Amino acid sequence: MKTILVLSPHPDFAESVRASLSPELYRIVHRLNVEEAEPLIVHGLASACILDADLMGVESVWVIERLRRRDSKTPIIAYTEATQSDWEEEAFLRGVTHILTKPVRNRLLNSVLERLTSQPPLPRPAAIVPTGNTALFSRAAADPAAVSRFVNAAQTLDVLRDFSSILTHSLDAEAMLKQFLQFLREILSVNRAAIFLNRPCSPLTEVMSPEDTRRLRVAAAIGVSSGLLEHFELSLDSGIGLQISRLGRILRRDSDEVRMDSEAQKEFELLGAQVAVPIPNRDTVIGVAVFDGRVTGEPLVNVELELIFHLLEQVGLALRNIWLHDQLAGNHEMMADVLRELSSVCIVVGRDLKVLHANKAARRHFGRKNERTGGLEFSDLPQALGAKIYQVLKTGAALEPFRFEPENSPGTIYSVSVVPFQRGNSAVPSSALLTADDLTQGEQLRRLEVETANLRLIRTMADRMAHEIGNAMVPISTHQQLLGEKFGDPEFRESLDHALGDGVKRVSRLINQMRFLAREGHIEQETFPIEKLIKDAYLEAMRQQPVEGAQLKFDDGGKPLIVTGDRAALKHALAEIMLNALQANLKKPQIDITLQTAGSNGDREVTIQVQDHGTGFSAESAKKVPSPFYTTRNVGLGLGLAVSQKIIETHHGKLEIVPSPSGIVRVSLPMEVHAN
Repeated sequence: MKTILVLSPHPDFAESVRASLSPELYRIVHRLNVEEAEPLIVHGLASACILDADLMGVESVWVIERLRRRDSKTPIIAYTEATQSDWEEEAFLRGVTHILTKPVRNRLLNSVLERLTSQPPLPRPAAIVPTGNTALFSRAAADPAAVSRFVNAAQTLDVLRDFSSILTHSLDAEAMLKQFLQFLREILSVNRAAIFLNRPCSPLTEVMSPEDTRRLRVAAAIGVSSGLLEHFELSLDSGIGLQISRLGRILRRDSDEVRMDSEAQKEFELLGAQVAVPIPNRDTVIGVAVFDGRVTGEPLVNVELELIFHLLEQVGLALRNIWLHDQLAGNHEMMADVLRELSSVCIVVGRDLKVLHANKAARRHFGRKNERTGGLEFSDLPQALGAKIYQVLKTGAALEPFRFEPENSPGTIYSVSVVPFQRGNSAVPSSALLTADDLTQGEQLRRLEVETANLRLIRTMADRMAHEIGNAMVPISTHQQLLGEKFGDPEFRESLDHALGDGVKRVSRLINQMRFLAREGHIEQETFPIEKLIKDAYLEAMRQQPVEGAQLKFDDGGKPLIVTGDRAALKHALAEIMLNALQANLKKPQIDITLQTAGSNGDREVTIQVQDHGTGFSAESAKKVPSPFYTTRNVGLGLGLAVSQKIIETHHGKLEIVPSPSGIVRVSLPMEVHAN
């Protein structure tokens, strides 16, 4: 039974191959990548290797090179979705035996494997391991039969040990790359080298144009003029950078691609380089390294270039980690600066009750006055806040914002919130964040605004009351001055009686308005029919505004309706509404009232609609009418509907001014009204 190695990152492809071959003749072994399949490849246990080139993308050429480097004789069959001449040429040059198109066809695959596996196996040379001796590489290139004599584990360990020395600069990209080029000069005697990188920008600290993101700038060089590199860069859209990003492999100066690219020829000539090696970062190319030959003038051989390529793979990963670290450090520094300058207090406390971060505001508000270092400790916090933080760290539950007033600073008010920070799926918080906003000045401003608003209200009320009482007192004062002279005149006494009655009514109405405004939701409970309430309110309105020819049209629907509440208050509210209706059109003082009920038995309400024959309400005036002191007449305080609205809302009802050509006011009251 022959073993067939299938390399594919997707198991469906391996199942397709397994279904196409006879299980009695072939044993299918599926591996995701070359690293997993290395024991089979190195020891020559596979009769053939089937490669899923599509799913491996651009790296498929590199995978073929790795397979051939470890095993030069095992046949390789590559499957692709569509044939591409450029890729097929590269694949055959790298050692592919056959290229087949998907889907997997049973007869074709069986025929190819039968021809490949029926040939007698050729002797398998030992794997080539790069060493740190230039002479060894040269002799290996000249005499392949001598390769096995130079395989020395100690020499390989020396190379790895020397390469690992660059890790001492693992957080400094420039120093690491310089050390890497120096390392290559020591083991390979490289004459001239330069590394160009396409470093990503930080979205929080840098702004780059689309053209800048495609440029490769020099990051390190050895043996190349610094004056040249100051004004020289590569691009991923032309020249060497374009060819490297397109091919994804080592590019020689004398290759066909360079001969057909004049820009790449110029760049090779200016840099004095003979070969360009991509710097991969797993799935992309992040840079290009260009090299001249050795100091002896000899060119770098394939084994040496393979070593450089794979070392640059590790350098690319290290660069990615450095850039991620730099970005995280920059973001952390920026966030620390933001938190430091915030006017709000920000304190982060760890599980060991150690203050991990405290901004300027925290030290200013809660720091000790004699603290020489300027730091903040957990013991510096007020005991009440420390207890809240400890509670959050133990329970892992955030606290709702609460008010805090320090004992040693009367009048100072903070709004404080404490939230836990949890890592991963841990149920226990690793730290807690306390934020506090100083509300002292805001509270003072709010109190001043309330006091100012109250003063304006008192001033307006005093002005309106003085005007209204003055209007009521003018007739009385006039009659009082004439009382001694004309008391015997019956007509004068009748006029005096009218003036006194009118004045008493106006002042009494004003007193009632003030009394109902001063109430705080108190309701005298009483049950009464609403029909009687409406009629009494109409009589009260007529007493305040006697008008000849006034009419009340009242449609009660034929059913007696009972409500519960403060009868005197509701009577006053409806009387004010009807008084406005009478005053709306003194020439036709007619009021139409209709009653409607709605709702279920457990939640019923009655709607009283009062309609006059005046000019009605516009949409704008309908909003302003219930406001205190709003009036369109020269007499009165403008409190009538404002008082009515408060009384009705106290009874859990609703007052609605309807915009319409004729004045319509709706009052909704629950059939059962409860006290507040």
